Amino acid sequence: FFNEEKRDYPGGNLASQLIGFVGMDQGWSGLEVYYEDLLSGSEGRLLFPADAWGRQVPHDFNRLTAPRQGLDLYLALDETIQHIVERELDRIMEESAPRQAMAIAVDPNSGAVLAVAARPDYNPNDYGYYNEDNWLLTPVTSAFEPGSTFKMVTLAAVMEEGLFNPDEYYYCPGHITVSGRRINCWTVDRGGHGNITFYDSVGGSCNPAFIELGNRLGKDKLFEYIEAFGFGSLTGIDYPGESPGMVFPPESQGPLELATTSFGQGISVTPLQQVLAVAAMANGGYLYKPYLVDEIRDQDDHLVYKSEPILVRQVVSGETSKKLVQMMESVILEGTGSTAKLDGYRAAGKTGTAEKLGPDGSYSSTDFIYSFVGFAPIEDPRLVLYVAVDSVTRGPRFGSYTSAPLFKRIMEESLNYLLVSPSELPVPEGE
Repeated sequence: FFNEEKRDYPGGNLASQLIGFVGMDQGWSGLEVYYEDLLSGSEGRLLFPADAWGRQVPHDFNRLTAPRQGLDLYLALDETIQHIVERELDRIMEESAPRQAMAIAVDPNSGAVLAVAARPDYNPNDYGYYNEDNWLLTPVTSAFEPGSTFKMVTLAAVMEEGLFNPDEYYYCPGHITVSGRRINCWTVDRGGHGNITFYDSVGGSCNPAFIELGNRLGKDKLFEYIEAFGFGSLTGIDYPGESPGMVFPPESQGPLELATTSFGQGISVTPLQQVLAVAAMANGGYLYKPYLVDEIRDQDDHLVYKSEPILVRQVVSGETSKKLVQMMESVILEGTGSTAKLDGYRAAGKTGTAEKLGPDGSYSSTDFIYSFVGFAPIEDPRLVLYVAVDSVTRGPRFGSYTSAPLFKRIMEESLNYLLVSPSELPVPEGE
């Protein structure tokens, strides 16, 4: 028998995909591998003269290099919010049996990631018993078509460019034809939205209306804002294997591609990119670089590094940000996100239903990713949260039954935990 050292993870599955694990002698996944050089330290050495057989020769000359302990990481994660997120992901996996579910929450005023997780996950103490896909932190490493949550980028762009009149009417017959291809609105089975204002088209998530807004912008201007919000490029988060998503250059885009991009189809983005973009819409228009590690300290608890908010750029003006917040609140109060309405807090958000590509390259009519992204309270946003539920196989197959309630449960409990004061709700007219 002999003793050997072993890395122990007392939290088990908690934040396992983020933290990662150590294999035989080094980090293999997550922060364990990203910060391997800082965490591992170095062995000590004794330098002395020796003969041909390696035996030490008596001599005054020798040199000792003391071993160096690895540094300690202190994460920006809030353990309580992380626990709330993971508990609710477990609940949605049990209730709806999706292929996977994920969530990521950030501080809109710094870019700090306060919670991030996906299901299915794994226990790093027994990592060898799990499929390697379980190790991945999919909100960072995986990209997919966003669906209607991406409409807020188009909306932000037309607002900033002065091309959006909320009181202007648009007629939606339930579909629109672009370059010979018919594109349906989700209301196609009931004849469309009919005569609808552009204000109501946001809450009603009308595809043809957003295609019209995209045409007003033009492809060059739309893709200018897509790039400004950080889509199609790495955010620079301190985690291995981040995906940049996939955004085709404007020169390769025709009228059809412009149309589909305007409502979130034909491109792929990560949940991390989406939550940061919406954070910029909520905080006055400022896009921040995300980070996971808040502090790094040595073995004597001396501060080696402290993370500070890094502003990437201002994407839209403060006035546009205020208008976006109002429009996104209407989605919850009057539109498709009603089941995400919080008790005691005014919230803003956007629903998304993304069709998945099948093996033959065509979009599935039964396989969807239901998502919701939003923030609260709208007076002073403290938390921006993105959730997604992929390929539901049990129960109702609608975002209003899956992603929106998932957002509501996580956000409500997190705000209560943070001791955020309830919103002063507007008094209805006549009362």
